[in-house]
Order: sequence, then C-alpha cells, then structure tokens
Amino acid sequence: MTADATLLAQFAALDTATVSDSLESCGLPPGQGGLRPMWGRPEVVGFAATVELEPLLGDHAGAHIITGAVAEAGADDVLVIANGGRTDVSSWGGILSVGAATRSIRGVITDGACRDVAQARELGFPVFARAQVPVTARGRLRQKSSGAPVPLGEVTVVPGDVVMADEGGVVVVPRARAAEVLRAAQRLSAREAEIEAEVRAGIPLPQAMRDARLAGEES
Repeated sequence: MTADATLLAQFAALDTATVSDSLESCGLPPGQGGLRPMWGRPEVVGFAATVELEPLLGDHAGAHIITGAVAEAGADDVLVIANGGRTDVSSWGGILSVGAATRSIRGVITDGACRDVAQARELGFPVFARAQVPVTARGRLRQKSSGAPVPLGEVTVVPGDVVMADEGGVVVVPRARAAEVLRAAQRLSAREAEIEAEVRAGIPLPQAMRDARLAGEES
C-alpha cells in the first residue's frame, strides 16, 4: 500500500466530527454542515480535485463545465466544486456521475445544488450538495477554473488536500498538516472509545466525561 493510500485509509477509519475537533485543536478551521449526502449514508475520503464555477453572463460558456476535471481525476480523488452555495441551478448531474464513476472517482462535494440523484444512487456514486434542483447549468454557469484553490463555505480547498464527507458534514485537512491532524484525531478517537465503553459499563456520565479527560490532559 502506498503512503497516500495508507493516509486515506487511516482517515477513513474516523468520522468528520472527530476530525473537526482535531482540526480545531491544531488551530485550523473546523468542519462544516449543510453539505448533505443526496442519497443513502455514504462516507467519502480522498484528495481534493477542484473546480470553480461562476455565472454565465455572455453567450458562450466554452467547454461543458467540470468534464475536464472528471477526465483528469483518479481513484484517490474527490471532486470539490465551488459554486457559491447557489441552489437555484444544478452544478452536478447524471452524466457527470457516470463519467466520474467510470473513472472510480470517490465522490463529489458541490457547494451548490445537483440533479439526477437517482442516477447517482443507481451507480453507487456519492454526491454531497446543499440541495437538489432540476434546473440545468447550460446557459447559466460557466467554468472559472480547474485545479486551483477554491472556496468551500468558509474554507479554502487546495488541490491535494484531504477531504472527508459523511452524514455529519464535511472537513478539509490541509495536505501539509494531514499527518499532524491524523495523529490528533486518532488520539481523540481512542479517548472517546474508552469513555463510551465506561458509560456502557455503568460509569456515571459526569465521571466518564471529565473535561480534562476529553481535552487529553489526563494520561
């Protein structure tokens, strides 16, 4: 297993809530809500492949949005699409899901709306978005950039960052600090597992959930 694959597998063993807490403990922005799975309860972890969209103000949109990014992304990648949180027009659709699934891309997170969710569900392709809407992007959106840093809510996503999404939300881990955040998250996960085991065994909740213990200040 490569170092990249090992890193993603280790993050995949965690959840977004734990990683969000660990990001904050490392002085980084926490996770965010509002980007929901559009079907089922998928969990996605991968390296960010980025696209930014913008309103089409003229008559020519150029190449169909996102197709180039899909063609270039690979099996360790998650597509991250910046569209300013717009929910009145789709920024992801069924044929894009087919193309992404064919390339074994891990999923898509779009800061906007999507459509053709049934098609994504049939493919088993994870789609996280702010809403569903049937309105096409044709004549309404164009691609501003691909492979550049993009905004996702309050966070800037850089290509290659580790991104995670599950039913709890989305987190973005800067690639340069991924090992540091991972170690913090693994320590926190172990502490929380111990606390849960004690509660299930009958230890009073206030005793098990001591602030100092949760903060990692007790050995």
